[in-house]
Amino acid sequence: MGDRNQTNTGSPRPEILAPAGNAQMLSAAVLSGADAVYLGLTGYNARRSAGNFTPEELGQAVAFCHARGVRVHVTLNTLVFGSELAGLADAVRAVARAGADAVIADDLAVAALVRQIAPGLALHGSTQMTVHTPEGVRQLAAMGYERAILARELSLEEIRAIAAASPIEVEVFIHGAMCMAVSGQCMMSAFLGGRSGNRGACAGPCRLPFDAAPTVGGLRPGQPGRACHLSLKDMDLVPYLRQLAEAGVASVKIEGRLRTPEYAAAAVAACRAARAGQPYDEALLRDIFSRSGFTDGYLTGRNDRTMFGVRTEQDAAATRAAAPKARELFRRELSRVPVCLTVSCEGSRVRLSAADRDGHTAEAVSRQDAQPAQRDQGEAIRRALGKTGGTPFLPEEIRLPEEAARLFLPGSEWNELRRTVLDQLLADRSAPAPKEVRPFALPAFSLRPAAGSPKPAARFETADQLLGLPGALRDRLAFWVLPAAEVPRLPEPLRPRTLAELPRVQFGAAEPAARRALAACEGLGLAGVVLNNLAQFRFDTALPRFGGLGLNLTNPLAAEQYRRLGLRGMLAHPETPLAAMRQFAADLPVAALCYGHMPLMLTRACPLKNLRDCAGCDRRGLLRDRKARDFPVRCSAPGGAGVRTVYNPVALYMGDRLRELPADYAVAAFTLEEPAQVRQILERLLQGQPFDGEFTRGLYYA
Repeated sequence: MGDRNQTNTGSPRPEILAPAGNAQMLSAAVLSGADAVYLGLTGYNARRSAGNFTPEELGQAVAFCHARGVRVHVTLNTLVFGSELAGLADAVRAVARAGADAVIADDLAVAALVRQIAPGLALHGSTQMTVHTPEGVRQLAAMGYERAILARELSLEEIRAIAAASPIEVEVFIHGAMCMAVSGQCMMSAFLGGRSGNRGACAGPCRLPFDAAPTVGGLRPGQPGRACHLSLKDMDLVPYLRQLAEAGVASVKIEGRLRTPEYAAAAVAACRAARAGQPYDEALLRDIFSRSGFTDGYLTGRNDRTMFGVRTEQDAAATRAAAPKARELFRRELSRVPVCLTVSCEGSRVRLSAADRDGHTAEAVSRQDAQPAQRDQGEAIRRALGKTGGTPFLPEEIRLPEEAARLFLPGSEWNELRRTVLDQLLADRSAPAPKEVRPFALPAFSLRPAAGSPKPAARFETADQLLGLPGALRDRLAFWVLPAAEVPRLPEPLRPRTLAELPRVQFGAAEPAARRALAACEGLGLAGVVLNNLAQFRFDTALPRFGGLGLNLTNPLAAEQYRRLGLRGMLAHPETPLAAMRQFAADLPVAALCYGHMPLMLTRACPLKNLRDCAGCDRRGLLRDRKARDFPVRCSAPGGAGVRTVYNPVALYMGDRLRELPADYAVAAFTLEEPAQVRQILERLLQGQPFDGEFTRGLYYA
């Protein structure tokens, strides 16, 4: 893994990575001292409402940054549909031609395009990939990624264990907004408002008022503007920066492409000071943006009610008051590019040369003849040449031969020589350095029929839901999915059509538990195992492998990558419209959800922590929004390793339109239902009858 005190570019560890939502933010981040910035092209990134950059603007941004020794990471980290792949390929070409350093990728289609079109671009695995275990980073490494951006929900001990085991760099978020949902596992904005967070258009419904209750019937009237059961404070891990560095973290990332230049500068300045072991302006960092303060809850393992907060008018007033002070942080250029200046004599003229560590050089000759000096000019010359303030250059050495020190030139002439060579050097460093772009044509993906006859299947939360079905009804299902821990409860005759499902997230002790549950399924004669996280591709199993909801499949190129990884079938992500689902190639069996209360959000923080602790909790509760809709909450296990799921109160239903699903299998997902409800709904679905009650078609017709 190399020197743990250096990044792969030779900069001090950890790299300080700043957001650049627009050109103004980029300038502020760079001038205040960021080592790298991340930004998005217009479209194809997780912050589509940010200013973002056109291909031309990207080239200018890269030139500006590289001239100052700052790296540029471009976000192509959203889920894409098949019709968008050609545009995505063009985006990859634009990134390479601009000479950017890395692509932050989520969808496996992006990674495939980068490898085919611009292999010189480094691949960084987005936090949207839900990587939170050592096996997760090992899998990314095996897939050609050079860096893993870890999920934000990890403790320091978990980060330390991952970094120690990782064959690639790890990056963590150090400051900024915290989503309630586990990174990459939220559909709340998509299903409640039609704006997908997984596609860069999150409307932030979790920031709206939600009341909470531990039991059905226990809900109080909502308190708009006060309830914050799904709204976390911003994270602030700047005080732990050196501990993160000691843990092996290569890069610390500031969240905030939707915020201001002042915010970027304040966060960068705080990180630079903390990295150097110096005090920083904590009040400025808090005032420039907070939600009634900060939290370090995940890092320190304090997953409690102190993590929750909302932005108040007092917070907004503090931001307005702090902005002028923050602007001072990027008013002048930070001198940080080491340069060697060499003076030499050329007859009666003086030559000044400049060279940086990257091999760039520049030189200039004095306009005036030098005159013999009456006294040694060495100190005055060094002083004149060292005045590089307001430029990105920092003189690390001034070479001044003795004969040059005995010559006299006016101070204005030395200043002009310095300005000339540094301007030339800056221009040379700003010259475009595009990456190789290889010819590439997208493969032709044949369309699935618009109408078909998908075979019915089902997913059950508990064995009791399955066992409560009459045999004749159960036999009409092509297969059923059950959490791996529930599978041993099934009688032997039911096992040949059973797929054992692994969890979408597995913090801490949950991953060993998932391994044990899978091991217990070996030799039971099951139909296969459903993988829901990249880490699970590294689990040893003889069972056929299939892909589940957690893999976020939305396009045919990603499906092909999963097929190459050994999957025999995939579940289409429920945010995929039917028109996009038709583009999945027919050589990989595809399943689509036809019923279920969608898991809108998976979260490690508990939305019921404001009401009660884990002791005595029955692992269930309710959230009520301002429209009086009740959202069921279920917990997989108490404590930090457990995951809470917030379900949509309105079920998806396609039972009366099954033939419109361009899929091989139509899967009914049962979670909250009692066995009697499971039977009733399944009978209605298999008979093609309309739903009895309120329902949604989801995003299938978007």
